[in-house]
Amino acid sequence: MSNHNILVLHGPNLNLLGLREPSIYGHQTLKDINDMLRLDGEKMQVSVSCVQSNHEGVLVDQIHQALSKYQGILINAGAFTHTSVAIRDALTGVAIPTVEVHLSNIYRREEFRHHSYIAPVAIGQISGFGVDSYRLGLRALADYLQKS
Repeated sequence: MSNHNILVLHGPNLNLLGLREPSIYGHQTLKDINDMLRLDGEKMQVSVSCVQSNHEGVLVDQIHQALSKYQGILINAGAFTHTSVAIRDALTGVAIPTVEVHLSNIYRREEFRHHSYIAPVAIGQISGFGVDSYRLGLRALADYLQKS
């Protein structure tokens, strides 16, 4: 069994998944996604812990606390993707391999969503595949960690 622990961070409004704009974000709830990721993690022999917050500082604190506890971070920072230098700086500061994910293809949406503060400090970004963006991101991160 791998000893890799992965922290999954969900940003603002993702607690409304299943209710919020299902034509964009789908019908699955955040609990559905977290349960799916934990099951996928077991198959990949990685431990998955999930946290959602609508507050930037809580996400920053979670990133700081990840040091020496997690070997990887999977993050959907939601709207903070496009606005938060603080989250970017936290990820840079801890230097834990990070994959950025989005349910929708942010490049097919409003212009302001085309810029990510996180992508330049992440090992990769996956967007546009709905909940499969999380699954693909987890797989990519687990593979990256097992090769490192």
